[in-house]
Amino acid sequence: MRFLKGGFSLNIFDIMGPVMVGPSSSHTAGAVRIGLITRKLLGRPPVRAELLLHGSFAATGKGHGTDRALVAGLLGMAPDDPDIPRAFPLAERAGMLVRMGSIVLRGAHPNSVLLRVEDERGNTLEVNASSLGGGRVRVNAIDGLDASFTGEYPTLIIRNEDKPGAVAEVTGILSRRQVNIATMQLYRNMRGGLAVMVLESDQDIWQEAIEELRACPGIVRVTYLNMEEDG
Repeated sequence: MRFLKGGFSLNIFDIMGPVMVGPSSSHTAGAVRIGLITRKLLGRPPVRAELLLHGSFAATGKGHGTDRALVAGLLGMAPDDPDIPRAFPLAERAGMLVRMGSIVLRGAHPNSVLLRVEDERGNTLEVNASSLGGGRVRVNAIDGLDASFTGEYPTLIIRNEDKPGAVAEVTGILSRRQVNIATMQLYRNMRGGLAVMVLESDQDIWQEAIEELRACPGIVRVTYLNMEEDG
């Protein structure tokens, strides 16, 4: 259900807020979602996690349970999970080593965090993300490369060599696989260096399409995020 306010369309959850374990939608529910997105992007349960809080997260996060919420998300919990307050002992039981700290992220939203995680195979991931209020979040960067997305849609994050034809190759594969692109963003660290494509879709993305993308020359890494999938 949607309402109009001042010419803008609002979802009912923008007014009522998310179903969650409190006390704060931004400092708690949003933080859980950031942790959960990071776990899904890593692809496996993390065994090590460094959580560096910025701004309001650093100043008031402990009182709002932001630290526990982030860890709960890394454990795979949803924002309404009653075990969120027990996240630290549950992480210890699961064998996850957690380190908390603070950081100043230039130009970042006040409710931001830098997460550095590692799985049991030694795969690492760095995620810069912000909680925007009402349980909504935005991922700002992955492994130091810009990549702005919310996780509200099935999302492909493709890291590739910055060379001619890369975008056409990716969109061609998705078109042949009948995947409709809702939004597409392009980023790069320098000309001829590494680039990032962030594609949001209206539908689940076929595993065959993902594997075909991974086999393309010049594609460094393909990550698929679907918050509706288990795991």
